[in-house]
Amino acid sequence: MRYIIFVMLAAVTFVPAQAAEKRCGWFHNPTPANGYLDDRAGLWTITLQGGYRAKGADDMPDMTTNGWNVTNGSSYGHGCACMKVDTNKRLMRITRVYWARPVPLRQCYADKALPKP
Repeated sequence: MRYIIFVMLAAVTFVPAQAAEKRCGWFHNPTPANGYLDDRAGLWTITLQGGYRAKGADDMPDMTTNGWNVTNGSSYGHGCACMKVDTNKRLMRITRVYWARPVPLRQCYADKALPKP
């Protein structure tokens, strides 16, 4: 009987890890080492120059390959992307990037729930 109670208590106190989420929206890279994803939930920080950096951010592919709008200098701007990530909703941070893919700009333009870039 003690074993059953122990197992039941252990099951109740065990908190499963947060499941990774797929998020799609505007990927912003306005200046060196600053990266954000703006989706239906808001603006998520991925990297901050000289500071915060999500795990896996260094492994992201070139996000400018499937449509890119330059807004600063020769290469900084925004595009449309989908990512599989872990997040910290309270801080609005992406904490881990499992994968990221640039997608055609038309996907973000067609999504009425997304803010304008």
